[in-house]
Amino acid sequence: MPPVLVVVGILAAIHFWVMDIPSMLELAVEKLPDYGVLAFFYLSETILGLIPPELFIAWAGKTATPILNLSLIALFSYLGGMTAYFLGRRALKIPSIHYYLEVRMAKQLVMARKWGGGILIAVGALLPLPFSISSLVAGMLKYDFKWWLIIGLLRFVRFAIYGAAIFQVV
Repeated sequence: MPPVLVVVGILAAIHFWVMDIPSMLELAVEKLPDYGVLAFFYLSETILGLIPPELFIAWAGKTATPILNLSLIALFSYLGGMTAYFLGRRALKIPSIHYYLEVRMAKQLVMARKWGGGILIAVGALLPLPFSISSLVAGMLKYDFKWWLIIGLLRFVRFAIYGAAIFQVV
């Protein structure tokens, strides 16, 4: 069974039999200290980015130091994407993943490396798509890390725009 299905199954079981996920996230944000929320966010941004950053941006708006916490969230999102990038590079050392990418998808991989890396990172950084997944794929594509660092800075732009919009509402 694919690991993603296992994770989704565990989350569904928790949601239906323990506590619904939105309530659990709300409780965690209310009860955890700021550094706990930031650590939780970093993990979320590293591991598939399944929890929308907008929830954490809204949390930052309700804290005593919203600009500082928003800046830290943007930084941890960037660092989480960087971690995902290196996880993607490491994943290529797994024989089955290496075989699938380098042999079975060789033609698509050439095109993706040539045209898709920068666009993939920019889309993940700016749009409400999981940045960690685009970073993971960029790592698997062996996209040049210095370009990832530069294009990934768009993540800060997204957080500034979303923060300004959400702070107006909060």
